[in-house]
Amino acid sequence: MLMYSYVVLGSIGVTELILIILALVLLFGGRKIPELMRGLGEGLHEFKKASQGGNTASKDDAKDASKELKS
Repeated sequence: MLMYSYVVLGSIGVTELILIILALVLLFGGRKIPELMRGLGEGLHEFKKASQGGNTASKDDAKDASKELKS
């Protein structure tokens, strides 16, 4: 399934990108698009921050568990 989605995304050409951008401008207007992209960027930033925070918490828990086992 992952390979199929990569092939589909890899086959998008310049013409398709121009059509997608044109459709976005027509749907949302030129002034609204920067706000949408800013919101998308902030959402991705928060997602990355939250996913990295979970990794550090689990590493800390693993260290605590190993200390308890050693004692």
